[in-house]
This record gives sequence, structure tokens and C-alpha cells, in this order.
Amino acid sequence: MAEIILSQDALASNNRAAAHNRRLFEQYGVLVINVMSSPGAGKTTLLEKTIEALGDRYRIGVIQGDLATQIDADRVRARGARAAQINTHGVCHLEAAMVNKVLPQLDLAALDLLFIENVGNLVCPSGYDLGEHHRITVLSVPEGNDKILKYPVMFLRTELVLLNKIDVLPYFDFDVEQAIEDLRTINPKSRLIPISVKAETNLDEWYRWIDEVYARWSKAGA
Repeated sequence: MAEIILSQDALASNNRAAAHNRRLFEQYGVLVINVMSSPGAGKTTLLEKTIEALGDRYRIGVIQGDLATQIDADRVRARGARAAQINTHGVCHLEAAMVNKVLPQLDLAALDLLFIENVGNLVCPSGYDLGEHHRITVLSVPEGNDKILKYPVMFLRTELVLLNKIDVLPYFDFDVEQAIEDLRTINPKSRLIPISVKAETNLDEWYRWIDEVYARWSKAGA
């Protein structure tokens, strides 16, 4: 029983920090998207392409969550985005307080759009609100067809699933229609877009989604 209470206390503390973050984001007019996936699904490469495609439309920042190294933050900085790195040193998810600690590195007043690239994991990140306005999940073809049903909490709490690496579909036993049906079963309000970041297939649909949520958010805050 004590362990459950501690867990509830930790989540309550995180939720308070997340609410504080959200107030800051809204104060500065920054739309925040939490990007989650397994390791290697293609989150960072997706963000690199997104920065290149939308960098003339939005002032973009990225918070990178990893167990160690500055590699991913350096990659997105090279594309022209402001970036801050969080190294969790073994923790399998980002927490709102971690995000708050690095916000001064980004200068929120200089941003329109902030992506938080969470630690690669399909379990832990889904339970932690970071103060974001939207959540997306990147799933990749090599991971297999069973991930949506095996990790339902992740997909229950995501608004958009980007199915990456469809360029390798001929080499894997992956049924896209089944993935769409599984997502519909878990979360009827979510949407799946098949993409290939490497081949730049269907990325315009992803960019259009960003434009749409940003336009709605801006209008609501006007």
C-alpha cells in the first residue's frame, strides 16, 4: 500500500509541474507537441525533416530526452532549431520538472512551436504529462504489427500515430490496415498516417496536421 501512495504522490507532483509548464507555454504563445516512440523508430530524423520543411513558417525549438549524450540535440541544432538536451541517466521517461529545468535554455519568447522528443520507450512516457498540448507516437514497420495492442496505454493517450519506414514494407510481415483497425479499437479518436521519413513519403500530411493544430490553438488563444 505504501508503494501505491508514493506512486500517486509522484504523479500528483508531476501533474502540478506540468500545469506550471503549460501556463508558461500559453503565456509565451508556444504550442508544444510531445513526441513518443520506441528507440530507433525515427523520432529525431522526423524532427530534422520537420525543421527543414517548416522552419520558415514557425520558430521551432526541441527538447531532447535521452539516457545519455548530446547527439540528438546537436542534430536538430544543425538544422537550425533551438535545442535543449535532457539526460535522464537511466530513467525511462521525461518528467515535467525535467522539462521545466531546461526551458531557460530555449527562450520561449523566441519560439512558436516546441517539440519534446521523449525517451524511447512505449511504456513509461505515456503516464507523464509534461505540459504539452498534443501527443503523437511514432511507430515503425520493423517493430511489428502487435505493438498497438501490446502497449495500449501509449496509443490510448496519443492523438496521432505516424507509421514510419513504410519504404521497407516489402521486407516485413506488416499489415497497415490491421494497424489502423487496432488503433481504431484502442483509440477511435486517434489517426494513423503511414510515412517514410527516409523516402519523404506522406510527410506533407504530417506537416498539414501541424498547421491545423497550430491554427486551431492560435485561434483559441486569440
